[in-house]
Amino acid sequence: MALYPSLEDMKIDVMVRAQVAQQHTIRDASAQYNHPNAIIPTAPSYAVYPALGDYMGLELSEDVIAHNMPEYRVQVAQPAPTTYTNMIAPISSQSVSLSKATVTGAIRQVVMCKDRDGKCGLRLHSVNSGVFICYVEAGSPAALAGLRFGDQILEINNVSLAGLTMEQSHAILKKAPTNGITMAVRDRPFERTITLHKDSLGHVGFQFKDGNIVGLVKDSSAARNGLLTDHQLLEINTINVVGMKDKEISKVIDESPSVVNVTVIPQYIYKHMINKMSTSLFKALDRNPAL
Repeated sequence: MALYPSLEDMKIDVMVRAQVAQQHTIRDASAQYNHPNAIIPTAPSYAVYPALGDYMGLELSEDVIAHNMPEYRVQVAQPAPTTYTNMIAPISSQSVSLSKATVTGAIRQVVMCKDRDGKCGLRLHSVNSGVFICYVEAGSPAALAGLRFGDQILEINNVSLAGLTMEQSHAILKKAPTNGITMAVRDRPFERTITLHKDSLGHVGFQFKDGNIVGLVKDSSAARNGLLTDHQLLEINTINVVGMKDKEISKVIDESPSVVNVTVIPQYIYKHMINKMSTSLFKALDRNPAL
């Protein structure tokens, strides 16, 4: 069964598959009737299901799309550049951030070091007996290692963090050596990424306040693809927007291409993860530096 990053991709792919199947049927029938001994039936001059081209030129063949809408050129059954080989993205395949934004929930090993100040550049928080990353400083060793907000840390140097408090987890990280810090990390289990497509006005169809989604526009890409309210925006096309003002987040969306990958987390979990963090952390790192 094919997986699609958006509802738009699924509908386009289903339509293209139907057209390809119809073309194959016509070719097979033509080859059959071209046989020397074939008997050609007399068919009525009308078709039961006329082509879309008979109605205001709506025929969406590959040639028509390539000529009139090159940005939406369809490649049939081509997997998106991601670890999922059965994900088909006819439209979203143009998004270079699609594979990076996809939340897999898989476990990976991360080897990290500390900077010259003895810090890794991250903050941890305990949620439901698990330890999660609630802040990653830009350009820090943690950021360079690919760690993100919401990643669950399972182990640090073979020490399990299950059931530990935030303070206990930070103590283990402080005692770790400067180099060769090995972590077992689960990819953002509380988060999900929704792929959206801008309309002709450049809108994706949701409203937010303080980074929290508060409303959806009817019949928009956000509404069609199942974006939910009371979810906090974390990333826009893999750009971290945690701590940004709404105007800055809007600018990131406006400057994004036609395909917008939005990573979100339920707001009650987000609040729980940052409730012990100073609000100045995102604005003045020198007053409350990361570990």
